[in-house]
Amino acid sequence: IGKLELIETNDISSESTLLLENLQTSIYNVHFLTYNNVGVSTDAQAPYIRFYESGTEESATVYMYANKEGRASNLFYDVYSTGLSAIRITGNAGNQTNEKENGYIYFYNLGDSSKYSFTTAHNSNYNRDPSATFNYGSGVLPQTSTVDKIKFYVPSGTFSSGTVSLYGIKDS
Repeated sequence: IGKLELIETNDISSESTLLLENLQTSIYNVHFLTYNNVGVSTDAQAPYIRFYESGTEESATVYMYANKEGRASNLFYDVYSTGLSAIRITGNAGNQTNEKENGYIYFYNLGDSSKYSFTTAHNSNYNRDPSATFNYGSGVLPQTSTVDKIKFYVPSGTFSSGTVSLYGIKDS
């Protein structure tokens, strides 16, 4: 059983990017990120994740992800890519007052240069339709490397609100 240890908490607003640089990968092989009440300034934007490998942002179309999205309207979607420049972690957020993102992401093997770094994520939101929505899925950077930073961002506009916390899971 692992022990959850807080690394950092950040309030985000009026910025398009949150860069998490204190991963402490020599201590933690598994990381846990929560995001609460994350709002966006531009309609139909989803938060994404990108990794930095040994200080260099990996922005090539090498990431893969697959998510299942379900809506209160009884519609379900498979959202995926085998060549995107980031990992999409949620559906399309809306920019109205109550259209917020809430969820969590697990990160695995970030500091292990012999393994792929990958994620699993769960999210609930009130999206741009507006509709209550859930997303769950996984993403991977399909190359071996040491990941030393995580970029949490929106590709257009800025975050209008939210809190992001990063934890390490320490083996007991």
